Amino acid sequence: MANNSSLILYFSRNRGLFKTFFFIPTTLALLSTFFILFYISTTSHLFFNHHQRHHRHKLTPFILKNNPLPPPLKSSPVLVSLLNVSNNSHGDGRVRNQRSVNVPMEANGNSVNKEVFHDRDIFLEDYKQMNRSFRVYVYPHRRNDPFANVLLPVDFEPRGNYASESYFKKAFMKSHFVTKDPSKADLFFLPFSIARMRHDRRIGTEGIPDFISHYIFNISQKYPYWNRTGGADHFYVACHSIGRSAMQKAWEVKLNAIQVVCSSSYFISGHIAHKDVSLPQIWPRQEDPPKLGSSKRNKLAFFAGAVNSPVREKLLQVWRNDSEIYAHSGRLKTPYADELLGSKFCLHVKGFEVNTARIADSLYYGCVPVIIANHYDLPFADVLNWKSFSIVVATLDIPLLKKILKGISSEEYLLLQSYVLKVRKHFQWHVFPSDYDAFYMVMYELWLRRSSVRVQWSTSLDSNW
Repeated sequence: MANNSSLILYFSRNRGLFKTFFFIPTTLALLSTFFILFYISTTSHLFFNHHQRHHRHKLTPFILKNNPLPPPLKSSPVLVSLLNVSNNSHGDGRVRNQRSVNVPMEANGNSVNKEVFHDRDIFLEDYKQMNRSFRVYVYPHRRNDPFANVLLPVDFEPRGNYASESYFKKAFMKSHFVTKDPSKADLFFLPFSIARMRHDRRIGTEGIPDFISHYIFNISQKYPYWNRTGGADHFYVACHSIGRSAMQKAWEVKLNAIQVVCSSSYFISGHIAHKDVSLPQIWPRQEDPPKLGSSKRNKLAFFAGAVNSPVREKLLQVWRNDSEIYAHSGRLKTPYADELLGSKFCLHVKGFEVNTARIADSLYYGCVPVIIANHYDLPFADVLNWKSFSIVVATLDIPLLKKILKGISSEEYLLLQSYVLKVRKHFQWHVFPSDYDAFYMVMYELWLRRSSVRVQWSTSLDSNW
């Protein structure tokens, strides 16, 4: 106590020193804060998305992964992923389509953007280059392989809610993108089918993680391509949500490989938006979309589906008995197509997952989709400006849904619907792919992710990691 009193007495007699004692650290703190803010302001272009009028772009952050699979994958190289950093310049100062992970803001009645594409000219130029040069190597398997049903395309026309996976694989294997020369490959395709494994009694849902773990181990033993990048230039395709747990015993696939998946949510730790690709979930329809008008759309909004999430429970709780927003659970008394054709807005509401086929359904029938699914990494967001043909509503704003939709003027609605008709061709599968359909759009997304920087993993670093 005496020491403390002496210290106070000392400073009281030397007030100048007392002031200096507090002034110096305060000044240093202020200077440090200034330099930090200056650094952030001058380097923010490296870390944050910058939106231009027609085009979104972003520098992809580094990814450093080391999640070993069975030997010899423990010593796999580390990927430092820089998607098209060196290849995205056009030479005229423009930047190629790069990833922006922001979904559109909710509607405010005056936010309809007049551009379907972020930059149509760049997209068309890149699209031509993709068709000319993009090549993918597929690990080969014969028809007499015991698991040919899992590894080869189906020999029938895909059907059902998760047909997107089979449609892509069937179209891809017959496309000009496939090369038999791995030295010419930009990417490598892991051809196993999650959907087919689910229905194979030898594997089943519980056996999928083991199957994939052994598959990756086998190709890493037989071929050099996986080990040289840790799988960073490989991709697989899955539409069923079981694909998330499929990589439980092959974490390097989840963290390094490109996952082309329907369940693309920012909220899921294993989904990395700038690395992975959002696969649109599309109910297969071979007939041409109906010719449409808006005069017979008497309902403001429509939803039908199982009540399998808190979001849907909230929607039904608020709007079940409304005269303008038709929210249904259970079986409909009228044809589903008629309800879509008779509604101005069609609601895509998160169920078990953020994805359903309802967005593609809405577009097919000319109904403006309203997306109520927080954290959804929307398909083709690198290319398409979702603000121009859809409305995004936060789940907390479900009670405000009618106010939001009625705040959109007739002119704005007609503009939204006109762009719905323009983009719906991108959300269709065909037995024989057509330019700019879902198959080619997914290939374009993969093309954007084709480049990477490979860094050899040192033995000393591996032992200390």
